[in-house]
Amino acid sequence: MTSGTSPSVRRGRRTWLFRRAGAAAFMLLVVSLLIFGATQALPGDVVQMILGKEASPEQIVALRQQLSLDQPLATQYLRWLVELLHGNLGTSIVSKVPVADLLLPRIENSFFIVGVSMLIAVPTSLFLGLLTATLKDSLVDKLVMGFSVLVNALPEFVLGLLLVLLLSTSMLHIFPAVSLLSPEVPIWAQPSRLAMPVITLVLLQTTYLYRLVRSTVIDVLHTEYIQFAILKGLSPTRILLVHVLPNAIVPAIQAAGTIFAFSVGGVVVIEYVFGFPGLGTALADAVGVRDVPVVQSAVLTISVTFFITNIVTDLFSFLLTPPGKGTRT
Repeated sequence: MTSGTSPSVRRGRRTWLFRRAGAAAFMLLVVSLLIFGATQALPGDVVQMILGKEASPEQIVALRQQLSLDQPLATQYLRWLVELLHGNLGTSIVSKVPVADLLLPRIENSFFIVGVSMLIAVPTSLFLGLLTATLKDSLVDKLVMGFSVLVNALPEFVLGLLLVLLLSTSMLHIFPAVSLLSPEVPIWAQPSRLAMPVITLVLLQTTYLYRLVRSTVIDVLHTEYIQFAILKGLSPTRILLVHVLPNAIVPAIQAAGTIFAFSVGGVVVIEYVFGFPGLGTALADAVGVRDVPVVQSAVLTISVTFFITNIVTDLFSFLLTPPGKGTRT
């Protein structure tokens, strides 16, 4: 709320927002250059892969000209960048389908499972963080901490395979091991097929975020004004919800945004393990057949998500931080 905020503070916030957005735009330009360079360095010849080994030199030259692959790399990059700015992601080399039509359903699927997992992980992390901070060094605290360290130490595909062994085999056959969605049914109407990737994401997100909340709450509990509130005889519940939680929410928001962005990028492995038709599997398949436009657009989508998420979480943190208390310029 800005009703009680001075004009100088509002100007400072606008200046900070413009600087942050400008820096993000520049970094996205750099990232686009890196993405283009990396896709050009992929092994194999895409033209040869399309036409096959028996293609004649004339056919290869003709297809290179058709795909504009005979032009200098700088020209190819500038053309690709201009097309991106006009909202054109290009056409898949392999399927001949517009990349936007190919990736949009996959992006929606990936964002859906990441969003659902965050809706579960954030409140769970806040609860566990508050609980273990107030029970510091107790058996409950040590058990939760040990479990979180164990989960975070496992690679995503190992955790996914362990969950398959536990929940999708003869041991406990609760959910299907493969998350193949029916295209005729909305994604939200197929909860059993979403369960395994969502559970994997929730475990990874919660075990990281709760530790940050726990350490922040412990630091806040040792501050003088909390000790004063305890001496005044305020109830522990009031102290936690009114005085401790608001001070712990800002770093939690920043961490949640980072986790969301990394989940969108890291979901590649999880989707591949469970066969989930999302952005990650589309990227893996495109790399396998060297479908450069799809690879470029998928990686760029992940990068844009990362930058936008960081800007939004930084903005919320900036607005929730009182002026003069950690204000950035």
